[in-house]
Amino acid sequence: MQLLETHSVPKMDTKIRLQEYAVGIFNTVTTKSAIKKAIKKQLILVNDQPASTALFIYGGEKISLYQLENKNPRKELNLPLEILFEDDYLAVIYKPAGILVSGNKFVTIRNALAQNLTISSQKDAVKPQPIHRLDYPTSGVLLIGKTSSSIIALSKLFEEKQIQKTYYAICIGKMHSSGNITTQVDCKNAHSNYQVLATVTSKRFSYLNLVKLSPKTGRKHQLRVHMSSIGNQLLGDKEYGNPDLILKGKGLYLHAYSLEFIHPFTELQLTIKKEIPKKFKQIFPAHKLS
Repeated sequence: MQLLETHSVPKMDTKIRLQEYAVGIFNTVTTKSAIKKAIKKQLILVNDQPASTALFIYGGEKISLYQLENKNPRKELNLPLEILFEDDYLAVIYKPAGILVSGNKFVTIRNALAQNLTISSQKDAVKPQPIHRLDYPTSGVLLIGKTSSSIIALSKLFEEKQIQKTYYAICIGKMHSSGNITTQVDCKNAHSNYQVLATVTSKRFSYLNLVKLSPKTGRKHQLRVHMSSIGNQLLGDKEYGNPDLILKGKGLYLHAYSLEFIHPFTELQLTIKKEIPKKFKQIFPAHKLS
């Protein structure tokens, strides 16, 4: 085996499983599933001893990543990203529609982060990692962790619902001015709030609505499922509504507009926004968002 990378674990207040802690600390193995596979293949050693998925990290350990010989190196992805905020701990970037956040494909936001962000000067600096997901057809703000401690802290903020997310969408049909939706998504409780900001009439769609969406949980495709469930599918949504109700070549009208949270290290209140895409403004040219 050939040694690829080593990582020194800083002091920690609480223990954490290796397969959770190791996500993001290596440049060559980045996802949770890949870490788990590397552990099972005994390619990850802790203090020079083969690790297991049940092992806990307490702080002070040396974690080493090995690879089997003759592994072809992966080429760099050249994908410029718009950086909305960045410091030594975290970043917020703009994810365009039509790009995966992560996955097995080469062109993903995850694979482009290292070429777009400044390497952290912190002792636990790691390869930048997305903290949450946005669907392939969704545009908007995406939170990134740049150190092991920030990845853990930001993930905890999401789990504890301490990060407020605001989306804007264009929905089809006649709607109430506001509402709350609570259903199960993927057999888990899901809760979303919506507020109609503007409505225009349409020959093809009857009504089109500019809607502010506030998800209180983070289920897969939650907003798309919820709006479809009340008969107001998102414009351009082929999966959770009538596929004929689309504008050709325009994609899904769903935009992650803002993230609001307290920075876990500087304790500053952050509100990061990205204006809605031009395709929204073509339908609602006069409406200003705040």
